[in-house]
Amino acid sequence: MAESFAFDIANSLLCKLASYAYEEASRAYGVYKDLQGIKDTLSIVSGVLLDAEYKKDQKHGLREWLRQIHNICSDAENVLDGFDLQDKRKQVLEASGSTKTKVRHLFSSSNPLAFRFRMARQIKEIRDRLNKVAADGTMFGLATINVDPGLVVQRRELTYPHVDASSVVGRESDREEIIKLLIKPHPQGDGDGDKRLCVIPIVGIGGLGKTTLAKLVFNDTRMDKLFQLKMWVCVSVDFDINQIIIKIINSIQKIKIINSANTSTFSSSSASMSSFDHQENINNLDMVQLVSLLIKKLYGKKFLLVLDDVWNEDRAKWIELKDLIKVCASGSKIVVTTRSKSIASMMGNVPAYILKGLSRTNCLSLFVQWAFKEGEEEKYPNLVEIGKEIVKKCQGVPLAVRTLGSSLFSNFDLSKWEFVRDSEIWNLEQKKDGILSALKLSYDQMSSYLRQCFVCFSLFPKDHIFNSDVMCSLWVALGLVQSLNGSEKLESIAREYIDELHSRSFLQDVDDYGSYCEFKVHDLIHDLALYFAREDFVAIDSHTQNIPLQVRHLSVIENDSLDHGLFPKSRSLRTILFPNLGVGLASESVLDTWLSRYKYLRYLNLSDSSFDTVSNSITKLEHLRFLDLSRNKKIKRLPNSICKLLNLQVLSVSGCTELQKMPKGLGKLISLQRLTITTKQSVLPQREFERLIHLQTLSFHICDNLKFLFRQKLPSIEALYFYSCRCLESIPLYIFPKLQTLYISNCEKLNLLSNNESPKQRLMMKHLYLVGFPMYQTLPGWILYARETLETMEINCFPNLKMLPEYLTTMTRLKRLYIIGCHQLLDLPSDMHRLTSLEDLRIIDCPELNRKCQPQSGEYWPMICHIKSIFFNEPGGEKKE
Repeated sequence: MAESFAFDIANSLLCKLASYAYEEASRAYGVYKDLQGIKDTLSIVSGVLLDAEYKKDQKHGLREWLRQIHNICSDAENVLDGFDLQDKRKQVLEASGSTKTKVRHLFSSSNPLAFRFRMARQIKEIRDRLNKVAADGTMFGLATINVDPGLVVQRRELTYPHVDASSVVGRESDREEIIKLLIKPHPQGDGDGDKRLCVIPIVGIGGLGKTTLAKLVFNDTRMDKLFQLKMWVCVSVDFDINQIIIKIINSIQKIKIINSANTSTFSSSSASMSSFDHQENINNLDMVQLVSLLIKKLYGKKFLLVLDDVWNEDRAKWIELKDLIKVCASGSKIVVTTRSKSIASMMGNVPAYILKGLSRTNCLSLFVQWAFKEGEEEKYPNLVEIGKEIVKKCQGVPLAVRTLGSSLFSNFDLSKWEFVRDSEIWNLEQKKDGILSALKLSYDQMSSYLRQCFVCFSLFPKDHIFNSDVMCSLWVALGLVQSLNGSEKLESIAREYIDELHSRSFLQDVDDYGSYCEFKVHDLIHDLALYFAREDFVAIDSHTQNIPLQVRHLSVIENDSLDHGLFPKSRSLRTILFPNLGVGLASESVLDTWLSRYKYLRYLNLSDSSFDTVSNSITKLEHLRFLDLSRNKKIKRLPNSICKLLNLQVLSVSGCTELQKMPKGLGKLISLQRLTITTKQSVLPQREFERLIHLQTLSFHICDNLKFLFRQKLPSIEALYFYSCRCLESIPLYIFPKLQTLYISNCEKLNLLSNNESPKQRLMMKHLYLVGFPMYQTLPGWILYARETLETMEINCFPNLKMLPEYLTTMTRLKRLYIIGCHQLLDLPSDMHRLTSLEDLRIIDCPELNRKCQPQSGEYWPMICHIKSIFFNEPGGEKKE
């Protein structure tokens, strides 16, 4: 929804306008006054945008007003891009040194005089539009809210400890696992050497049943025998120490009053009244009195405290609270429920309990419980069958099952059940306590910079396996990643976004390979992304009948959905991508239309397409940051004019096996950071690559004729990839002094053991992947010179490898070690225990080594059992983790 992002895009634009670079450029081109006018007006408008977003459903016309703000800000970004582009043209012009080129530039539309005139006109138009919309906004009576939207969130209803255990389905084993943790002694201290207090986090996405599980544990009779005191505190969004202390004290008092009420002549009502009176008195105490009372209540007592629904990421606040309650007796326990893995890590002093979804059988039982009266389901077996299909979309999340089940309660209309079965959850009627409402809490809690990144997941189909490099490139290309200090690499920041989303339980099945990771998004999280995407982000499939005119980001999921008439004529489109392998564009005429119409595209992924050429009109895409032509089996040439795309950051022609050569003038792509090549060339132009001063990642895929690389240093390269370059003979590592990632796969003529072109030197490498070297019995000696920095090492398909080098155990930073398809490898180094940083060990298809690594019985098990994650083949071939 465009109106949902108005605040985010306005703030992003304000940051650009406030930067020193834009201020200098605006002065140089005589547009400083107008640009400052836009900044001042936008600052005023930005203050009321949050209030506008909250009131957009109540006030007529407010949605359209927000949409206009969004459109103006987007157009302003397009205009401001012109400053960067003009600066890059100047750099390329100066680097060329050609008089002919400079004369041609003088008479082009990009010469300084023509550019100044055009920019002045466009910026004045933006300012006039913004002033008009700002004036129109006064009629809505909006208030200024000076708070980051990530901190203003929908509040969850406060929880309480009571639960009807008989109505809870499928959590018996989870309850027993938590109780085991509560019963056994604290295995380690809290980080300060104190073993009195054990903190057990329960982590999972919203609606998964963390609170219900905590209730089951809290009310288990074994807890009454184990602890002297039990306390339940719903923390929710505000981690207010004062209020938490009051809730803890009140929770203690309630338990005592209720217990005494059971053994005295007082009625339950009088006990309840006494409790309320006591709460009122506590609320009147100051902080010193409250702390004194808390310590008095807890001192020397063995207690169980549940802190439910914690969102606080401020460690100082947590330490402050923990220090107050550490007056307890040894063996006291705290159970924390949270959606955030980072919060669990901060608070917990034992590994977090990651709550998983219910089984399909349990989901159906829960669904029947909420959709029918007891025994009623026996009368409607046809509806129960549909119910089985409905619970599939819930992916094991109990709140989703309950939400859909209760929406169908006592409704026996077959069409209604089929509608629920066939609809996306975000298209169904939403209630305050429904699953999307619960998940929206997590979305609201995210910072503004992360929310648009998250919504990009809606462009991909459900069950898609995401690659971190793909998502990071998309976010960077769309300008969604901002560096606060201006020096940190945007790709590094984007990878931190991935980590943050994982921490917030938005990602699942995350597999970290070091230089990149793969992951999935839970179906309900995907539904949440769709809910907020609406008209801005659209994934086209065979069911798509129309595309909103204001769409900005499009993906094409199926080949048969490429009806050209569907595509909007609006020029605001910024993204076109084909996310599914094998789905691509076959029509050159459609491509030509896109290139002519959508001149503000930032991201164009045409992978798996099938056209012979790309027309020169691609130069109209001056704003393009990302161009992917991968796996186009027909394309034979690229126009040299593609090198005029001075904003291009990523270019991939991977798998374009008919491509004769790379375009001439590659060195003009001065913004290029990632280049993936498939070409029939045997020699690449060294001078052109030397001019790519920002190039960080260079990949060669199926370059069958390429024998040698360059001879001169390329100091900007940080990652090198070689896939199936069958004639490649050597890789001179010394010309890549900043190399951090090296991936080599199936380069059959490559002499891996020699790096004779260089004297021995320390390598800065962090990630090394070697795949497909059947003739080698030993590993290359130059790996030794990366021992101080190496974090990831994969040895894959070395069937004749006899032994691992002893220097392996000197790699004190090694976190991931993958040994795959090494059939002759019999032994691990004897001092594997020295690899104290090793977290992930995978031994696959190494029969004898697998046998020796078996838990308990294997002779190497004592050396590796301390490693956090171990994955290997059992002798029978099954994988074990």
